[in-house]
Amino acid sequence: MPCMIQLCPFSAMRLIIVPAVFLAASLCFGAAIAASPTAPGPEPAKKLFGKAHKPAKLKPASFGTYNRGCLAGAEHLSADGPAWQSMRLKRNRQWAHPVMIEYLKKLAIDVQAAGFWRGLLVGDLSQPRGGPMLTGHASHQIGLDADIWLMEMPKKRLSKKRRNSISAVSVIRDRAHINPKIWSVKHAKLLKQAASYDQVERIFVHPAIKKALCDWSEGQKRDWLRHIRPWYGHHYHFHVRMKCPKSMKFCRNQPPPPPGDGCDSERLSWWLSDKPYRKAKPSKTKPKKKYKPKPPITLADLPEQCAEVIEAK
Repeated sequence: MPCMIQLCPFSAMRLIIVPAVFLAASLCFGAAIAASPTAPGPEPAKKLFGKAHKPAKLKPASFGTYNRGCLAGAEHLSADGPAWQSMRLKRNRQWAHPVMIEYLKKLAIDVQAAGFWRGLLVGDLSQPRGGPMLTGHASHQIGLDADIWLMEMPKKRLSKKRRNSISAVSVIRDRAHINPKIWSVKHAKLLKQAASYDQVERIFVHPAIKKALCDWSEGQKRDWLRHIRPWYGHHYHFHVRMKCPKSMKFCRNQPPPPPGDGCDSERLSWWLSDKPYRKAKPSKTKPKKKYKPKPPITLADLPEQCAEVIEAK
């Protein structure tokens, strides 16, 4: 009994201390997990926008820049029209700001009516709510970019299967020359018409196409060529970029193209050389820090209005 009297306080103390120790340890362990650099961060914006299959039911608006923004109230370009067919339907990238949809329909009908182009094959526009994409384009985020194939619409309507599998045809022979077996005056007329509307900011084409357009239009009025900009790729399709609508105060234009038609500039000569395609020489000095890839863009990196766009019904 005396022994029990001596041990009881000690045993009780153990019952109190031991759980407290385990509780403190578990709290420290939990804090360590929370502070771990490998803990999952915010969901990448491309996943949020990539799984939005329908547009935000809001007033049409483009927010941000062409490569960092989103789109409210998007309009859908129908798969078939009197002068166009939409391609790659399974991607669900046939959405754009209404001004782009209006432009595409007008261009398609105008070139068909002029008699030199049967109709448009329209590639990627934007996702239902714009934003970064899981694959492909860095731009096309605010509903003001569109890819149009450098192939004439066929006489027959393509099946959905064919639209998802058929490939566009390149119109160039090499980095500096178009392929005369494929390129024709019809292509030049199409691009001239596409660049002739006031709301067009830029049209990106391969440098060899820009050179071909400069040669073809010599002696003509060439104001439209200012908007035709040489850029990597873009020999299977051309990329139309619209100006921000004047009513869109949260849409950000890029600087306008430089003055002139761009045909006799040193810049075009540079594009037609091997310089744009040369790999950078490795640095002789060792980098001080190891390269770390940039973290993916999150919703917090986009204009604040994009949170409402992604959450809207």
